[in-house]
Amino acid sequence: MGSHIFIGGGGADYNETQGLLLKYANRHGLIAGATGTGKTVTLQILAEGFSAAGVPVFLSDVKGDLSGLAAPGSADFKLHGAFTSRAEKIGFEDYTYEAFPVTFWDLFGKAGHPVRTTVAEMGPLLLSRLMELTEAQEGIMNIAFRVADEQGMPLLDLKDLQALLVWVGENRDTLSLRYGNVSPQSVGAIQRQLMVLENQGGASLFGEPALELADLMSHAPDGRGRINILAADKLMGAPRLYATFLLWLLSELFETLPEVGDPDKPKLVFFFDEAHLLFDDAPKALVDKVEQVARLIRSKGVGVYFITQNPDDVPEDILGQLGNRFQHALRAFTARDRKALSRAAETYRPNARFSTVDAIRDVGVGEAVTSMLADKGVPGIVERTLIRPPSSKLGPLTEAERRAAIAASHLAGKYEEVVDRLSAYEILAKRAGEAAQEALKAETVAEEQSIAEREFNAARRYSGKRVARSTARTPDAPELGGFGSQIGAAVGNALLKEMKGTTGRRIVRGILGGLFKGR
Repeated sequence: MGSHIFIGGGGADYNETQGLLLKYANRHGLIAGATGTGKTVTLQILAEGFSAAGVPVFLSDVKGDLSGLAAPGSADFKLHGAFTSRAEKIGFEDYTYEAFPVTFWDLFGKAGHPVRTTVAEMGPLLLSRLMELTEAQEGIMNIAFRVADEQGMPLLDLKDLQALLVWVGENRDTLSLRYGNVSPQSVGAIQRQLMVLENQGGASLFGEPALELADLMSHAPDGRGRINILAADKLMGAPRLYATFLLWLLSELFETLPEVGDPDKPKLVFFFDEAHLLFDDAPKALVDKVEQVARLIRSKGVGVYFITQNPDDVPEDILGQLGNRFQHALRAFTARDRKALSRAAETYRPNARFSTVDAIRDVGVGEAVTSMLADKGVPGIVERTLIRPPSSKLGPLTEAERRAAIAASHLAGKYEEVVDRLSAYEILAKRAGEAAQEALKAETVAEEQSIAEREFNAARRYSGKRVARSTARTPDAPELGGFGSQIGAAVGNALLKEMKGTTGRRIVRGILGGLFKGR
């Protein structure tokens, strides 16, 4: 490969080499075009090229077609003849079939190694975006995270966050004095959104062991970069979860990796398929964060390539940072489509041989209008390019082939077993248990005091069995405990009460005074 990745052939006869310079590959890129125009194949040959150059790759497999990167192409394939013919036409002389080192990942742990993060690593901003919270509810999320930090309660999985929100609701009066209003309605709304997220499979995303970024940036024994494929076909059923996870991964790379300036080749290339999901209805704060990451992450040696149907799906400030472009056909059926086509053509450096607008509209399947950064990072002149055929299998692996690849992976067994260590849920449960024991103890003491007081009031301060008499009652003797004794007991109680009062104390003082005076 040398210093560039071979993309295809350009020029009038498609015999001019079109390549992507590795030293500018971290300046990001865009793969755009209507459905069925060849975006997936372009992504596949770029992944192959980066891997062969020793650059690890991360990509999401939205349609399930990219798993074929793990298997070589075959001469029995129906397009074999077309592929070899195209290779000859564009001068791809060393075209061969080969497999590439692939690691499969899956948020649900079914079609690849489980990939997880913790609630704390995701952070309140992205979680609020994930759950579509209002500004007031996002404020409560920030309060919950602050409390967790101050009180040393790790937030690892969803049950930690749910338990913490219950605690926040119970202590809302105290928290409101310090942080601002915490309404039970907002806490309840967040809990309901957490339940929705859990039903969508979001609980699988949070927990430990969390993903180690180093595992995405590894190499095969032969020096080729590993291609990490995230199974996203089922994940697309929860598009907000898909977009938020990929944005979190980008943010983690940005915050974790050291500055490397402009390396000879990227440390990692990240492909973000269905990029419009990231920006649909996104608040300005989130778009600003994406722009910041896209602008600065290249200095960490990471290239980000957005894949979408129309360049208009990407905000203009971010689109301006995508130096390497692969534009497949755009259809112009409506006035709006024609305007979008014109805007897309205006972003390219023109070629005197053809109209960029016409080229974008007319290129066939497997062909693209390309513009890649040239020497000194200057945008290259736009060119019609016949994309080279892939060396790996075009299409998905069988289920048995995927299972075998996962079992033989160098990461087999590392992430499969869930670890549930001490965190906010366990800490708050322990506190609740201790509080319940204290309350039970206090209740028992109060009950004992209440019994003693009732016995005292009933003049039964000493409990126990009645002592048996040694002599038998004579027929003429009055029966103890009868009516007379009841009157006596009543008089005794009245006298005792009086003696305990003020009058009784005066009498006692008078008697004692007289006794001591006489002495």
